[in-house]
Amino acid sequence: MSNFEQFHLDFYQSNYTIDDQGEGYNSYGSNENLYGSKKSQTGDQPPASAFAPSEMLLSSQSYTGQILQPTYSPNTHLGYVDGFDEEPPLLEELGINFEHIWQKTLTVLNPMKPADGSIMNETDLTGPMVFCLALGATLLLAGKVHFGYVYGMSAIGCLAMHALLNLMSVSGVSHGCVASVLGYCLLPMVILSSSAVVFSLQGIPGTLLALFIIGWCSLSASKIFTSALAMEGQQLLIAYPCALLYGLFALLTVF
Repeated sequence: MSNFEQFHLDFYQSNYTIDDQGEGYNSYGSNENLYGSKKSQTGDQPPASAFAPSEMLLSSQSYTGQILQPTYSPNTHLGYVDGFDEEPPLLEELGINFEHIWQKTLTVLNPMKPADGSIMNETDLTGPMVFCLALGATLLLAGKVHFGYVYGMSAIGCLAMHALLNLMSVSGVSHGCVASVLGYCLLPMVILSSSAVVFSLQGIPGTLLALFIIGWCSLSASKIFTSALAMEGQQLLIAYPCALLYGLFALLTVF
């Protein structure tokens, strides 16, 4: 029994001293001092709003909208809205003006009508491309595939007329203006090729109709060139090479 009590006492003996508790209390106190110093430092720092400008504080205080729904101020100026309003339409940026196209078409259809030089001096190629395609399409309906000839003779004729007009006129002329005028004046030739779909032009009536169309095209082209380039008194000189050019298109249409 005495051995068991001695074992019991030896089993619960410990080397724990009070110094460890003091060190624990000291470490805990140091942590509190450190936390207190941090707290005092944060307390000494000024608030973040002290560095913010007064305008931001006023705007944040006067905000009355909802989340993702900002308030609208009448003094707000949206520059991009005015920019879109001031931009020209897409067709105008591309150089397509249907009113000018219609006026040029009426000028070609009526050779006796005086031409507006300011409109005719524009480099508008929308109408000429359409009339060239229409001429090739009507020739195709007549059983003649001449798209290459139409565009080839148009290009060579524009270059030749450009060189001739630059020699005859004082102000000079651009390639685009020559191509535009010659292309618009191709409209009567489209009428001739359309009639070739209905009946044959290889005869006296067809030849007379072709001569009439050639004179129509050359008269309209020479009138527009004289009004656009201020070449009064030289219309017949311009009409002759135009008649030669449109005569080639008439040969394609008749034969």
